[in-house]
Amino acid sequence: MNVGLINGLPGHPLFVHGAVVLVPLTALALVVCALWSSAARRLNWLLPGMGLVPLVLVVLATEAGEWLEERVQESALVEEHAELGPGLTPWAITLFVLTVAVWLLGRVGPRREGEHSGEADRPAEGGTAGVARLASSVPARVAVSVIALVVAVGAVIQVYRIGDSGAKATWQDSFSTSRSGDGR
Repeated sequence: MNVGLINGLPGHPLFVHGAVVLVPLTALALVVCALWSSAARRLNWLLPGMGLVPLVLVVLATEAGEWLEERVQESALVEEHAELGPGLTPWAITLFVLTVAVWLLGRVGPRREGEHSGEADRPAEGGTAGVARLASSVPARVAVSVIALVVAVGAVIQVYRIGDSGAKATWQDSFSTSRSGDGR
């Protein structure tokens, strides 16, 4: 699949702009949902979807960026950007995995609440009751929240670093600070 061109134009900027918006938005949603499980329940399947879309955009941006790198003038700035770009993929994968984990924890929460209302008298289905109890425990939720916060901050920092290097590679010395045109 050639993602290098879209409608005759380089696809890299299109995918990048989507990733630049959605990675931080997903990171924010992840942290909010990790800290407040009711938010994860409200977002339901949208939370893992929010993790999947930026992951796809990051992969597409990387592929299209590699295609574009072969077709632009070489420079130290382009090389720096090209080296940083693929570094966002592990962060995007981890964001996706954590959105799924937080979503699952949000689904376990209501079952735990049901145990306190007398529904715990039902026989456990296999070992799922023990796993649900462990997953919804305070230490597990704190660990997931801390990991989510660290990954969210790391992903946003990486987006900034890559974006900054891409902007410099694109715009450095390619415009004037004074107006051009009709001499105003």
